[in-house]
This record gives sequence, structure tokens and C-alpha cells, in this order.
Amino acid sequence: GLPLPAGIDPRKGVLISGRAPVWLYAYLVHECHPTLWVACFDPRLGAVVTSTHSTDVSVGSVIPLEMLNLAAPSIQGNTISPPRDDSALPLNEERGPGLLIVGPPDSGKSVLSHQIFSTLVKDYPDIYLQRAHWDGEGNWTLELPEKETAEATDEEREAYKLANKGGLTTSFFPYQGQAILNLRQQKRLVIVDAGGMVQPEKKSILEACTHYLIISSKPEEIEPWHDFCLGEGGLEPVAVIHSVLETQCEVIKREPFLEMVSGPWIMGQTVGIPTDLKETIVKILL
Repeated sequence: GLPLPAGIDPRKGVLISGRAPVWLYAYLVHECHPTLWVACFDPRLGAVVTSTHSTDVSVGSVIPLEMLNLAAPSIQGNTISPPRDDSALPLNEERGPGLLIVGPPDSGKSVLSHQIFSTLVKDYPDIYLQRAHWDGEGNWTLELPEKETAEATDEEREAYKLANKGGLTTSFFPYQGQAILNLRQQKRLVIVDAGGMVQPEKKSILEACTHYLIISSKPEEIEPWHDFCLGEGGLEPVAVIHSVLETQCEVIKREPFLEMVSGPWIMGQTVGIPTDLKETIVKILL
């Protein structure tokens, strides 16, 4: 029973933009089918055409962010935005910061990234979490119902991750780097989870970010990440978190960057982030 907004001109294309469930997008694409063309906005790419009656665009083609920002006559159309707007058009003249979350495997990077995003988005909706890795883990696995509800066990979560796990290709990190740059042009903050290995292939990620945060359960693994992010990438350090399995939150130092012992960073056991960490990240966001 959800009606389309009034005033849609069927002689033009329709751009659907915003953070919303997949089923709502499917419904809107179907309802907008009589228009000249229909595209869905992806802040990493632009407007991806999903149906068309025009020879100007084809299904699967991408209308670049720059053309959307300029509102070129050839692609002018209607815009439908679900309630939680995620489009952030037009493009910003200056890019927002990109915060790279790094550290060795099994330190809690995915959980920390999700908690930073979930905590900050309540007050700053114009931020974005980009998973720049192929391990199959993302917000969708972290937000599945907890095992206490008997809806998703730990084993099922691991099976979901493995079913969607990919691998390194020559185009993977260059694509991610460009996606991060595109996101930074629209968002006040882009949080990037790039996996747990120091790899030269991640140079594109380093070039696309401005700051970094290390979370590590192994003290000896911290310095190599400083060498990579600060030494090779020239990124600005924001914080170092010594990840522990016990419930603990202790600040070691605040300058030249925040260093603290904190834990546990385990799915289902962590809600929110320490106040000191939140305030530190908000400073670069503002």
C-alpha cells in the first residue's frame, strides 16, 4: 500500500536513493517501471541502471557521481529517497576523512568497526562503513539474531561467511580504493575494515584513507602496522587498542594518539565503544 511520491514524470528516469531494505528497493523498482529508466544509487559507484526504455542508458550501466552532481540534461530525472537518506548529494568540494581499521586476525576488527559505525551513526547519520576485504564477514553477519534466540548459531554464522568468501584479485584493492575516495566525497567519515594482513597490494587503500586505528591482541604485531600505515602510507594515527578477552577499559596515554587496553571485542558481548575512543574519532569527524 505504499504510494509513490506525487509528481513523478514518466518521461524522465527515476533515481532511487537512500538506506532501505532490499524488499523496498525491489518494490520501488517495480512500481517505477513505466518511467523512462530506473536506477539505484550506490554511493561507491553512482547510479546503477536496473531497467530502461531509453537508448541513452542500458541495464547495468553506471551514471557517474560527477554527472549526477552536475545534473546533466541527458540524465536528469526524478529522485525517490526512502526516509533514512544515504545519498548525500551533491558531492562535497572537500573529501571527508577515511579511517582505516587495522590489526592482526582475531583481534576484533570487524566487531570494533561495526560498533564504531553503530555508535556514531545515531548522532552523525552521514557516515559509512566500507568492508574492504573478501572474508565474507560484514554487518549482515554481525546483525543476525543472536544464538540465544535459536535463530542463528555461531556455526551457522561461520558457514554464511565461508559461503560468501572470495579471494584476492588484481582489481580488488584498486576498486576498493576508488570506492573509498568516492564515499569520502559524500560522507563526513568513511570507516574502512581492510582485513588482518600487511600486504603491499593494499597501497590503494592507504592512498584512499587519511587516518588509521590499530586493534591488536598481540603487542608484537602493532609496530608493523605503524610502519605500514604511517611509514608507507603517511596516515595519521588515531588510536591503538590492546584487545583483551576480559572486560576491561583502561587508557594508557592520550598523546600523540590514544592508546588503551579494552575488551572484549566479541560478537554478542560488545555494545558500543569507550567514551574516550568515541570522543577521539568524533574530533576527526568534525
